Parts: sequence; C-alpha cells; structure tokens
Amino acid sequence: MNRRRIAGVVLRQYYLLRSSPTRILPTFAWVAVDVVLWGFITRYLNSLGTPGVNFVPTLLGAVLLWDFFTRVMQGVTTAFFEDVWSRNFLNIFATPLTIGEYVSGLVLTSVATSVIGLAVMLLLATGVFGFSFFIYGALLLPFLLVLFLFGIALGVFASAMVLRLGPASEWLVWPIPALLSPFAGVFYPLATLPAWMQWIGHLLPPSYVFEGMRAIVAGQGFSPALLAAGLALAVVQILAAGWCFAAVHRHAVRSGLLARYSAESVS
Repeated sequence: MNRRRIAGVVLRQYYLLRSSPTRILPTFAWVAVDVVLWGFITRYLNSLGTPGVNFVPTLLGAVLLWDFFTRVMQGVTTAFFEDVWSRNFLNIFATPLTIGEYVSGLVLTSVATSVIGLAVMLLLATGVFGFSFFIYGALLLPFLLVLFLFGIALGVFASAMVLRLGPASEWLVWPIPALLSPFAGVFYPLATLPAWMQWIGHLLPPSYVFEGMRAIVAGQGFSPALLAAGLALAVVQILAAGWCFAAVHRHAVRSGLLARYSAESVS
C-alpha cells in the first residue's frame, strides 16, 4: 500500500474538520454530556448505597469505555459518510487509490478522532468526578485495544452495508452501539441475561472487557485467557469486515452501483 495515498485520505478528512466547527463538535460534545450525566448519577447512587461501595469505577467506567468504542466506530463511518454525502466515490476510485488504502485512511481518521474523545473523557472524569482509568491497572491497554479493534471492525462493516444498500440505509448505522449494548453486558454481568442473549454476548469482544472490568473493581481474579479470547474475536471480526467491504466494493464496481450511487438507491 502507498503511504502517500493513505495520508491523502486522512488529509482530506483533516481539511473537512478544520473548515467546519460543526464537524469537530460531535467528536467531544456527546462524550462530555455522557460523562457529566453518568458522573452525577454515580455520585447520587454512592450517597444512597452501602458505605464503602463505589459506583464510579463500575458505572462511569463502563460508560467511558463504551463511549470510546462508539467514537472509534463512528470515526470510521462518519469519514465514510463524508464521501457519501458529497457523492465523491467516482472521484476517489477514478484515482489509483486501492480499496485497502482507502479503508486504512478511514481507520487512521478514526484513530485521531477517538484519541480526542478519549482525552476529553479523561479530563472530565478525572477533574470533576475523581475517576481514573488507571484503576484497571495493566489491563487498561488490552481493554482499550479490544474495544478499538471491534469498533474498527463494526465501522468498516457498517460502511460496507451502506455502500451495498445505498445512502438511505445510513439510519441503520447510528443505533448499532445502542442495539449491541444489552448483549455486551456493559452495566451488568452476562449471567444476568437469558441463555440465548448470553450466546450472542460471548460473540461480542466488548463483553470480555466489561466482565474483566467488573472483576477487577470487585477485587476478584480475571483470567487473561478470557481477554485473549476477546482479542482473538476482535481480530477475526476486523479481518472479516475488511473482506466484506472489499467484496461489496467489487460488486458495486461490476454492477455499476457505484456510478448510480445516489440518495435514492436503497436496494
């Protein structure tokens, strides 16, 4: 892959963000709202709960980690949607840019925007509510890595879905994190769920992160093998998402769908 072409994709997204404050605001505004809302909820629950029980590392920590995953996913899809909204696909793929270079540029754009969101989360959660990610110790980096990889996989897959179904299917993408959160056990153990939901939860890498997070906060042991399983799942899913995007792109080119791409194409 040509690094200059990948950098060109990233540079285009940078120029779009720089030229429009309305594009920059969502990268940290909704994160700030979630931190403030859940921070005060956890503070209220601490005032009602048993002395010595602290809801901040479990509830607020879960919200922050899930928001990080959401920002990663939306970093990929939003960069892709910029080309959807501007009807720019023919211009992009008329160049020597390969599909791998294009997706790599989307991923690097997501890295940049998610880092901004993570920095805002840390500043607010630490400065206002006294929370620190470092309570999770050495497992913090594997936790973030699993969530990052799964966010990239889901973002690439969602972009492939929109490329196949058309821009009108964009509304299917935004609720995906909310639809997955009950199965991932963000706020409760998977054992709370019915058996069929637990099966789905075990296929989602974030479920291993949140199970491990709660075990650490409770002072219990957590098997590294379980986290390794979550990491392996995330790697397999990101490879599958990349293959899916490439297959959908080939179909769009061969069928002429790419040339007919418009807001009305939904099938």
